[in-house]
Amino acid sequence: MTTQVNVFQTPADVAVVVQTVLRPSLLQAVRSVFAQDFDGRIHLLIGVDVQRGEGALLDRLAGECPSHVMMTILDPGYSTSRRHGGGYPNYYGGSLRTVLSYLANSPLVAYLDDNDWYGGNHLSLLSSAIKGKDWAWSGRWLVHPETLLPICRDEWDSVGGRPGINDRYGGFVQPSGLMMDREACHFVMPFWSLAAFPDGSGEDRLIFNELNRNLAGGATNQHSCFCTLSDHALHGEHHQREFARRGLGWVTDAAQIERISVLTEKARAAAGAGDWAAVKSAAASVLKIHPHHPEAHFLMGRQSRALGRKDEAVKSFTTAIAIDDSRPEWLDALADLFESCHKRKSAEKLRETRRRRFPSHPGRPPGDRAGS
Repeated sequence: MTTQVNVFQTPADVAVVVQTVLRPSLLQAVRSVFAQDFDGRIHLLIGVDVQRGEGALLDRLAGECPSHVMMTILDPGYSTSRRHGGGYPNYYGGSLRTVLSYLANSPLVAYLDDNDWYGGNHLSLLSSAIKGKDWAWSGRWLVHPETLLPICRDEWDSVGGRPGINDRYGGFVQPSGLMMDREACHFVMPFWSLAAFPDGSGEDRLIFNELNRNLAGGATNQHSCFCTLSDHALHGEHHQREFARRGLGWVTDAAQIERISVLTEKARAAAGAGDWAAVKSAAASVLKIHPHHPEAHFLMGRQSRALGRKDEAVKSFTTAIAIDDSRPEWLDALADLFESCHKRKSAEKLRETRRRRFPSHPGRPPGDRAGS
């Protein structure tokens, strides 16, 4: 008699809950889970509220799922949200996030909205921060809804219990920044199904209020998730005030957005032609408008390296990767730069990180500087 071993029965080290309406952005969200630099197994639970996109997205993601991630897809064929005729007031999924939280086969449960994504070390940071605590949180980058460019670090809204714009609820953490100990937070999870406001939103405020008042939380003290603002939120009073304070008027200026695009393309073309003066001029112009433009920082690093200014190149590459660590070729370029600076341990550590996170994208051999 052969005994069948159910590999799914063994608890994962961490679970990630995603509720979705199958927007195209789900691809980037889930791939950011696949590419985590996390030493352990991940249980990824994807719940479908209503299908507004193509169901083929799920088949595509299932085909890409790496061996250390076990994926569970729940599509009940109906919504429990009152907006769709269900019984729960939460506008975004009804009871779905609560149900998925209880289905998670892991002692730790993190969350991810289907239009957000994780930085490469997000789950590792949260798993460290939650040790000895009941829940943990990480800061976020705000992302422009049209360009999908990171705008800036959120220093006023999703800031935990620190002073911000959500004092009514003792603070706030956006769902994509949260991790909970499933057992310690057992009686908190039903609040995902409820609503704080008449329009069916605000369940995240209720969740944070319960966590912050009654349970011990830890913080990563880093900004490791990327949250795409809605058009409504982008133009909201609080965000507009804070963007203005930081000189980020481009976020609602179509002409400036177009100028950023044109200048970035100009810098790319100049880099391809080896015209490093033109690269510097165009990339610097981008950064004057948008100081956190990742590709502009990377292009500045390329021109610094080409001109032999290696310390400046390291700084620019590192800044670019801190904002966008999803491009394996950028990690290659920084590793090669470390090698040329005789920082072999740093180079090998970065290459190993790259191999773990992007196993289907073979890296260049050390010393091959193509594209750097």
